Amino acid sequence: MEPTERAELIVVGYAVRTSNADEKDPARAKLPALWHRAGAPGAFAHVPNRVDEHLYAVLTDYESDHNGAFTQIVGTGVRTVPRLPEGMVAVRVPAGPALRLEARGPMPQALAETWQRVWNHTESGGTPARAFTTDLEVHHPGGVDLYVAV
Repeated sequence: MEPTERAELIVVGYAVRTSNADEKDPARAKLPALWHRAGAPGAFAHVPNRVDEHLYAVLTDYESDHNGAFTQIVGTGVRTVPRLPEGMVAVRVPAGPALRLEARGPMPQALAETWQRVWNHTESGGTPARAFTTDLEVHHPGGVDLYVAV
């Protein structure tokens, strides 16, 4: 885990409200359908002002900690908020201090293992402590860069 300053970013995409407990139960899990929709070829081709071709996952609106509900938005980074396509939302990821982690290797296992490192850090009282404000995953051809707000 490497301390860093995360730059501000605006993400336009699809959102769901879920929890880690719900995601462990296939009958209640919402993230697979969200990722299927957002990961479809051309899912964001019609969104103007895109900054790159990466997929971004924003985890925000935490109810409490990693045991509570949160909102996940999967989408594309944009320079300015366009007129939102139907069914999409826009979220501003504020600049600020973060812990940067890299997930490399077969996905989604590598990303799950990286999040497990974050949860272990949280549960052990690691410093700096998680802020539970807005976390960011940057999905690119080499893997995923995870920015956890502190």
